[in-house]
Amino acid sequence: METKFSYTAIGAFVLVLGAAIIASLLWLASGALFQKKVDLYLAIEDESVAGLNLNAPVKYNGVDVGKVQEIELDVDNPKRVKLMFALDHGTPVKEDTEAVLKTQGLTGIAYVELSGGSQASPQLRAVAPNKYPVIRTKPSLATRLENVITAVLTNLDHTAASINSVLSDENRAAFKSLLADMATTAHVLASRKDTIDAGIASAARTFDNTARVSAQIGPALDRVSRSADSVGQMADEAKRASVTAGKTITNVGTDVNRFTSETAPELERLLGEMNVLAASLRRLSEKIEASPGGLLLGKQAVAPGPGEGKAK
Repeated sequence: METKFSYTAIGAFVLVLGAAIIASLLWLASGALFQKKVDLYLAIEDESVAGLNLNAPVKYNGVDVGKVQEIELDVDNPKRVKLMFALDHGTPVKEDTEAVLKTQGLTGIAYVELSGGSQASPQLRAVAPNKYPVIRTKPSLATRLENVITAVLTNLDHTAASINSVLSDENRAAFKSLLADMATTAHVLASRKDTIDAGIASAARTFDNTARVSAQIGPALDRVSRSADSVGQMADEAKRASVTAGKTITNVGTDVNRFTSETAPELERLLGEMNVLAASLRRLSEKIEASPGGLLLGKQAVAPGPGEGKAK
């Protein structure tokens, strides 16, 4: 009995098996089986990235942690360049991590160096509207040197312009005139050298005399100072005497007041009695003058007047 085969089925099987084998070979060739898991990060450079190529290494403190996956211009700002980094999964990229372009050795091969990443800083995360976390960048050494050189050249240009303005025709003429005046002054001084020497000697003698006068003034000032001290002591003593006199006057005033209050009434009575006594002595004197004999004979009886008779 003869066995029948379907050539169509066999052909289809062979084709499918060959396609599967080819796909497997391509997959293995691409390395997908052994490919590492990576994290994507974005960095934006404000400078030229000349020398930086795709798959250029990305290092973190000198350790290879990934590669540059994409390099493209920022369509919104052509002065900036967007870099996409494919870093090994778990690379500790923090918010304070910074990316900078560097060149390796004398070959000039550019790569990206990551630095920073303190322990206190949190992990870098994507912030809307960005799809990937954005690593901060800082100028490369070449850019910093270029900025410094540019600043130096600018300053040199300003300095050269200032020198040119100083060395203008007018300033050169003025400087030439100044030199001529200085030469004339030097000649005049040289011609009057003897007079200048005599003046200097006279000034030296004047200084010596001034020094001697100053030496004599010192003791005089000391004597004046001592005299001032003596006057000050006299003033202090006068002040103390004035205070003592004031106290004495105060005490005398108190005694006078007490004497006036106690003695004045008695003195007033005494003066009244003396006035009465003086009046009596005056009348007595008048009587003696009118009848001197009355002092020896005494008072005589007065004769009765008309109508006055002896009492019965």
